[in-house]
Amino acid sequence: MGQPVNFGFGEEEVMLRDGARRLFADNMPVEKLHALVARDPDPHRDLDAQWEPAIWQQMAELGWTMLAVPEEAGGMGMPAVAVAALCEEVGRAALPLPLLSTFNVSYLLGACDSAKTTAAMEAIIGGATASAAICDGRGTWGEDATDVTVADGRLSGVASYVQDAQKADFFLVKARSASSTGLYWVAAGADGVTLQADAIIDLTRDQARVQFDDVDAYCVTEDAASAITGAMPAIWTMTAADMVGAAEWQLQTTVEYAKVRKQFDREIGFFQAIKHPLVNIMVDIDHARSLVYNAACALDHEPEHSERYAHMAKSSAADVAAYASSRSVQFHGGIGFTWECFIHLYFKRQSHNQALWGDGAWHRARLADILMGPVGP
Repeated sequence: MGQPVNFGFGEEEVMLRDGARRLFADNMPVEKLHALVARDPDPHRDLDAQWEPAIWQQMAELGWTMLAVPEEAGGMGMPAVAVAALCEEVGRAALPLPLLSTFNVSYLLGACDSAKTTAAMEAIIGGATASAAICDGRGTWGEDATDVTVADGRLSGVASYVQDAQKADFFLVKARSASSTGLYWVAAGADGVTLQADAIIDLTRDQARVQFDDVDAYCVTEDAASAITGAMPAIWTMTAADMVGAAEWQLQTTVEYAKVRKQFDREIGFFQAIKHPLVNIMVDIDHARSLVYNAACALDHEPEHSERYAHMAKSSAADVAAYASSRSVQFHGGIGFTWECFIHLYFKRQSHNQALWGDGAWHRARLADILMGPVGP
């Protein structure tokens, strides 16, 4: 099956993207974002998550939270390119909301191919927030890697690197029993669930270790490995879309600054040392964006190639995130290194994104394994 023209990005996707851009600009401009998440520069501040549940409610009412839920499960079942467009706008706004985490859970549930996911899907359709608790203490999510065990439907252990944990209503937990490793649906407020917040660089999101002490859980699948393998290309692709959107904000903001900041009686954008790297960022963003939408389109039209395309997208997005971040800070000069400059919010979000679900080098190594075979001993 081939891909459609323009990756299938049509009028509905344009309307979704433009509507999201307006909603985020009206409700979370960068000045408000900075006041919300960066109000306290003390490195020893409390690790509480600052976000806007009211904006989440608006998004839920618009149906955006169910975009990644299959139509047969009661969701909107829109193409992955539509979800990618929304994720790109989330990154552009550096939105401190658990939308990507909830999308990730939707893709994991969709990959379970089980009637047992109905209750979980209904919760997401109803506007609940969710996060995937599938990593062990080393950050590994593959195969049977987990520090959580299950016995008689009750979980014990710790899930690590859980994104947006303080904002989640539910967790989808990977746990190992005596006979299998499955995924379990757990209410965040259930008895025995406690959070240990991590001090991460990203101010727009939170991360935590989630402790389960004999917690009642509902099994959605006993084959976690297959579900995670099936969902990871979508998770990588949407993370890359977030990075492309953030890089676009970094580029545009730096270009505007280069038009007004003067040195030697010239706007700094006049000098080749500034304009050439900015053009390079623009080219790199366009390259990464094309790979993101190629990967998103493959999820619907060329699933046999979705893994390799997702590795390409995440790898490219990680590279442009690093380059756009460093140049945006450098070209803002002395002010770019200060807490008051909004640039640092995006620099930190991009730094977190680069490592999230595998950095660029890791994805290139996995891509090499696909294309050339694994390296011998």
